[in-house]
Amino acid sequence: MQDTSTGQGRQNMDQLLAMRVFARVVETGNFTRAADALDMPNATVSKLVQELESHLNVRLLQRTTRRVTVTAEGQDYYAKATRVLHDLDDIDASFNVAQGKPRGHLRVDIGSSTASCVLIPLLPDFMKRYPDIRIDLGVSDRAVDLISDSVDCVIRGGPMDDSSLVARHIGWATLITCASPAYLKQHGVPAYPEELRNGHKLISYVSTQSGRAFPFRFERGGEKTELKIEHRMGINESTAHLAACVAGLGIVQTFDYAAANDLKQKALVEILKPWRPAAYPFHVVYPSNRHVTHRLQVFIDWLMARFPDKVAGR
Repeated sequence: MQDTSTGQGRQNMDQLLAMRVFARVVETGNFTRAADALDMPNATVSKLVQELESHLNVRLLQRTTRRVTVTAEGQDYYAKATRVLHDLDDIDASFNVAQGKPRGHLRVDIGSSTASCVLIPLLPDFMKRYPDIRIDLGVSDRAVDLISDSVDCVIRGGPMDDSSLVARHIGWATLITCASPAYLKQHGVPAYPEELRNGHKLISYVSTQSGRAFPFRFERGGEKTELKIEHRMGINESTAHLAACVAGLGIVQTFDYAAANDLKQKALVEILKPWRPAAYPFHVVYPSNRHVTHRLQVFIDWLMARFPDKVAGR
């Protein structure tokens, strides 16, 4: 009798791989991004999806030169396949949990100054605790798409109101208003927020998503002031935003942890300190419909324990 178990096992393994590849194509929206996320050649991704369609005898994706569209059958198969894949991940995770060894690849996105000043100095502790987790850190101030960019989670400041995302609060940061000594010597030190309207030069932080400048906000004793003044310069990246202030180009509002070193070295001076705005919330965010792997869960738990003290300067 011929032993077919090896061939059958290989076929099942190929089908499982094809399911994972198909799911990633659906989530990222095209073959190239899926191939990048899976670290596979584009041709392999395309071949696996074609083999899956042949196996099922159904068209899962409509392909054009510009985009990939999921068919009705593809949507149905995606929903069922992801349930299977999540169940398999749960099985794997249960053994990893039992052994206390979360492992695998974690993709995290974070803003530049928060990465440099907060997360990266903390990461040696995480890597020592979880040596089998490999981290790819995407550092930029642009808003990423958690699905199409194949990111497991993002760390961001500000209110979170997208119902398709889960936002876990991990800490509060303090916004301060700063200028360089040279700038203050030339333009004077404002005593009240309204004085910023009188000839002062503002460097605004500009949203990468909307292209709009964030207003300067102030608060004292329950009194809130928001200044929307035409800025002299707008910058959409936090490290460059602070560098422009150090260079004497104007006044900024930034996080105290980002400016801490320049304040210590007297390259910057905090102004309008009694008018510091309310504390700024930080969250770790991930899609609500995505399975939370063991490696992502331990990363979130670690963040919630370590991040708050760091942003608060303790």
